[in-house]
Amino acid sequence: MTIYLPIAELSVNIFIILGMGAAVGFLSGMFGVGGGFLITPLLIFYNIPPVVAVATGANQVVASSISGAITHFRRGTLDVKLGTVLLAGGLSGATVGIWIFSLLRRVGQLDLMISLMYVIFLGTVGGLMLLESINAMRRAARNEPPAPRKPGHQHWVHKLPLKVRFKKSKIYLSVIPIIALGFAIGILTSIMGVGGGFIMVPAMIYLLRIPTNVVVGTSLYQIIFVTAYTTIVQAATNYSVDIVLAFILMVAGVIGAQYGVRVGQKLRGEQLRALLGLLVLAVGLRLAIALVVTPADVYSVVMGAGN
Repeated sequence: MTIYLPIAELSVNIFIILGMGAAVGFLSGMFGVGGGFLITPLLIFYNIPPVVAVATGANQVVASSISGAITHFRRGTLDVKLGTVLLAGGLSGATVGIWIFSLLRRVGQLDLMISLMYVIFLGTVGGLMLLESINAMRRAARNEPPAPRKPGHQHWVHKLPLKVRFKKSKIYLSVIPIIALGFAIGILTSIMGVGGGFIMVPAMIYLLRIPTNVVVGTSLYQIIFVTAYTTIVQAATNYSVDIVLAFILMVAGVIGAQYGVRVGQKLRGEQLRALLGLLVLAVGLRLAIALVVTPADVYSVVMGAGN
């Protein structure tokens, strides 16, 4: 069964799109990521124009993130105060990112930059996460305790000024690195169509030392508003959001996210990080291959590329 996408200007199999949305929603709920780093490449692989894939993929992230965040809020694993500080930086970053997105589109380098950024970020983050999780599982198998921290030793992040106490997360931390992290994720959201959870989750755990039990829900909370803002502005400025495609992805993503949360709670932290690392690396490798392999059709005709 096919359906026509008015903005993408092509017909697609509705069941394939539903399958993509459900799978990404499932992974979103399980890993605490928005899923944009998966849905955008999947749409591109399915011949959706990258401009439409980025803007519409961000829209799908909103739905799956809302579904997952509600579940975490009910379970008490969402720090609203911390998420709001992240959000302040995220909205600012998204505004800057949309300006960069429009600039790259005008000069005709948007498609290439999107693919290159995905390969670089996914390869780096996926490799680091996989290496760390494998080491953690090896220590657990040998019953080795984590390396003890030196008495009185503090990470440089914890020495910054403007500290605020976040009761839900049980930490006392400067808002500077939190806002900076949100700003960086906002830029990535608007340029790459990602929620940014694949970077935010490890950064919150390893850099900011935020307890793992609240990281997933808090990450999803911030992702909701930044991706919603990005979608609205992209639709208004670049006219690149396909509402038909977005609706199909949203319906499937919401359903998939509910099951993903349940499965994720049954796995240990290092197992989740290892699976996410493998998934991130696989997507990055697929994009890298597409960049270097000669396409079947060397020449293509694109209508309205300058608009």
